[in-house]
Amino acid sequence: MANKKCQACEKTVYAMEKVEVDGVAFHKFCFKCKECDKKLSPGTYASLKGVYYCKPHFKQLFALKGNYDEGFGHEQHKV
Repeated sequence: MANKKCQACEKTVYAMEKVEVDGVAFHKFCFKCKECDKKLSPGTYASLKGVYYCKPHFKQLFALKGNYDEGFGHEQHKV
């Protein structure tokens, strides 16, 4: 079985240093919040469109605009 590459640094991830979330592999030290660089773990993160955040920043960014698109730097989806 081939080792996966870390999504953050693109280097090989070995079993002892791997954390896998949403089917994506990371080194334990590379799995960090996009906003504050806080180290994340499988129970302490939230993600949107493949970007990972600590739960406090995820809530804060949503609260800024009241929707997931604008709060996270995307154009608001109009129906």
